[in-house]
Amino acid sequence: MGLTNKKEEQLKRMPLIESKVLKSKDGKYVIHRTTITTIRPVAYFEKVLESEGVVSEAEIDDMINSVETA
Repeated sequence: MGLTNKKEEQLKRMPLIESKVLKSKDGKYVIHRTTITTIRPVAYFEKVLESEGVVSEAEIDDMINSVETA
């Protein structure tokens, strides 16, 4: 039983997730590295950057303060 064309297109659009587990050089730690790779057209990022969703310095400071006090 094969995948439908719709499902194949869905899978192609999903991000590629890679996971690597290794031991540190001194052997004291386990390092778990996860890499998420997405491929998007340049036009997508240009549109995102052009949007009016600009955050001011004051809003950033407020967010940082709220996290620090939580």
